[in-house]
Amino acid sequence: MSGRSLIDYPIPIVDRVTFIYAEYGVLELDGHAVVLRQGDSKIHFPVGATSVICIEPGTVVTHAAVKACAESGCLILWIGEAGVRCYSAGNPGGAVAQKLLHQASIHLDPSRRLEMARNIYREMFDVEPPAGRSIDQLRGIEGAKVYDLYREISARYNVKWLGRDQRSSLSDPLNRAISTANAALYGLVEAAILALGYSPAIGFIHSGDPRSFVFDIADTIKFKTIVPAAIELYSTNINVNESGIRVLCRDVFRRDNTASKIINIIEHLMRSDK
Repeated sequence: MSGRSLIDYPIPIVDRVTFIYAEYGVLELDGHAVVLRQGDSKIHFPVGATSVICIEPGTVVTHAAVKACAESGCLILWIGEAGVRCYSAGNPGGAVAQKLLHQASIHLDPSRRLEMARNIYREMFDVEPPAGRSIDQLRGIEGAKVYDLYREISARYNVKWLGRDQRSSLSDPLNRAISTANAALYGLVEAAILALGYSPAIGFIHSGDPRSFVFDIADTIKFKTIVPAAIELYSTNINVNESGIRVLCRDVFRRDNTASKIINIIEHLMRSDK
């Protein structure tokens, strides 16, 4: 992570471990140490040297452990397996003010926001965006390119593509598979945004939604990760259910260390304005 915390924690944010995951145990205070107790064994969590603890299913967190994390400047996120959902986040306190102010200042400045939108476009398509276009025009061009991507990926796996329609997800297994995969990615992206101290709501291409920045970042990676994986799985089993897609995304996230890639994208984009 870049940038130092505004709060004088013992170890600056920039020097901390990014993520530690806790699952199937009790996160509690043991003396002055936070530990994950699993049966008769316990794992020490160095909260003073950690940015985020991700609480996965099957984990209980005590009040004392939450207090110790807060005092050490360690954010707690309650997530699904491998981040396929982001259910809740602890209050990271003043440590995020610097990041939030920077994010908001870009959003409120039309020229900086347009340049950020162009940077997101570059990250998404690996090409230079057309010159002299507004954000609305870039959004329209993006929509056309996204349609082509869906069609190309479907053809790669010999799947007939009839178009993206989220309203048909209940009756169309392919659209349902893609919607489920997107939802899983949104959970992981939201967790990464919160972990870095930014707001999920302050987007640059997308706006007016509590997850506008989530959609911006997810668009840069979805067609390189979960969309091909979901369409490939559908090509082998047209009756694949939502649970099967979530498991697929969980495995992709863990195999490819997708959280780390997302963090690098966010930090690269936000540094590009400085």
